[in-house]
Amino acid sequence: MAESLVMAFLAGLLGSGHCLGMCGSLVSAFFIRFVPPEARIGAMIAYHGGRIGIYAAVGLLAGALGMALTSTGLIGKVQGVLQIVVGVVVIALGLDLLGLSWFRVNYDFWPMNRLYRFFQRAGESGPVKGAWIGGMINGLMPCSLTLAMAVKATAAESAVTGGALMLAFGIGTLPAMLFVSTLFGRLGATVRGYLLKAAALVVIVLGVGTLMQGVAYFNVMRHLADR
Repeated sequence: MAESLVMAFLAGLLGSGHCLGMCGSLVSAFFIRFVPPEARIGAMIAYHGGRIGIYAAVGLLAGALGMALTSTGLIGKVQGVLQIVVGVVVIALGLDLLGLSWFRVNYDFWPMNRLYRFFQRAGESGPVKGAWIGGMINGLMPCSLTLAMAVKATAAESAVTGGALMLAFGIGTLPAMLFVSTLFGRLGATVRGYLLKAAALVVIVLGVGTLMQGVAYFNVMRHLADR
């Protein structure tokens, strides 16, 4: 458990460059347009609190979904099968981040245009409340890195563990996102690319670990069933 939380934090920290490339200009524009200097600290707390809160909520739901799938009482090997499937999917998403996957993830099914419209209107609710709403909407904007962590959360021991995993990931993204308009915002595309590759390797390690846990669990349950 502790190792997974550390790895999730590292994935968020190393993936911060990717966050800047995906959301940096969006976040900067939001704060420049809607947040006056005197409200900046409160707005930053609200924005990133809302964003990370969404990550944690997604982790809770993913963990609960995984528990629901493995607590039906049908067969004891379901947990192992789920972890094997999750491990393979997480590895594939990590490879996608590296550009080495046999498929490319697209989000045509996701209502991105609607999310962007809601995001642009969020500031009309006031600097702090609007930042909180904007942060939650930002948390719902998909990318392969976030998706990989959410999939990993479905193999967590419980809903709370899944939420903790996504919370650790979100906290890892904080340094870059907090300073998105200052030092970290000056990271070039090459540096961001290297950081994303490092984050992808962490994701792949998480996927391999989950896959191996699933195989081990499946073998134990299979041997118990044979007795």
